[in-house]
Amino acid sequence: MAAQASLEGRVIAVTGAGSGIGRALAKLLASKGAKLALADKDAKGLAETAAMLGNYPQSTTVLDVRDEAAVKAWIDAAVADYGKLDGIINNAGLSVMAPFADCPKDDFDLVMNVNFDGVVSGCRHALPHLKKSDTAWIVNISSVFGLMGFPTQSAYNASKFAVRGLTEALHIELGMTDPHIRVIRVHPGGIKTNVARNAKRIAGMPGQVMGDDPGADFEAAARTTPEQAALTIVTGMEKGTHRVLIGADAKVIDWIVRIFPVNYFKRLSGVLGGKKD
Repeated sequence: MAAQASLEGRVIAVTGAGSGIGRALAKLLASKGAKLALADKDAKGLAETAAMLGNYPQSTTVLDVRDEAAVKAWIDAAVADYGKLDGIINNAGLSVMAPFADCPKDDFDLVMNVNFDGVVSGCRHALPHLKKSDTAWIVNISSVFGLMGFPTQSAYNASKFAVRGLTEALHIELGMTDPHIRVIRVHPGGIKTNVARNAKRIAGMPGQVMGDDPGADFEAAARTTPEQAALTIVTGMEKGTHRVLIGADAKVIDWIVRIFPVNYFKRLSGVLGGKKD
């Protein structure tokens, strides 16, 4: 376990800061004395977050993380504004609900471009600056769907498993070359955010009524608030915890997947709001 680290005076970049976990992270990091470079595709939501922060040191950028050049420009601007960068939290994400066979390529690619390629761009362009800090962070938001497969979530699963794999590799690599960079992968369970509510619904499983989509049921059963999620993440940053599970449901899912790696989905039906076979 790494030594406890303070966020006072640290410059932290956060994507998806216009709502949900990103907004909660911005508020909590600011309260701990961090200086913030906030980004989101939603200009209105981002402005609302900025207003909530008041006079805390912050900059805001309307940004689509699929645009790698824009991601680089955002990070470079943060360094120009504050003189350094100490951390990045790659939080932006979206979901499409459809079985793989019914998911159009454009929709599948969109999820991968935002959820994975956006994380890659953030890591790639933040890393040279993080190497110059005495203590730094790369925080990548995966999901419990980066721990387990889930019907109608093949695109989301693929993106979040990819984030998990990238973050694992970075953790090992930087542990050898730049141990001052704390690489953290985060697996939220059901969080009361807009991800499921805003997800594009294309098709359900055979015989499934779209209004009863299991992904929506999963989010409807959420017991964890964005503020609770942010506190867990920031505590992990301070402690240098590599792997962060958010919510009791995430811990149960993690445990069951480990114990029953082949038939975990049937065992998890109760946790996920479904009916047992």
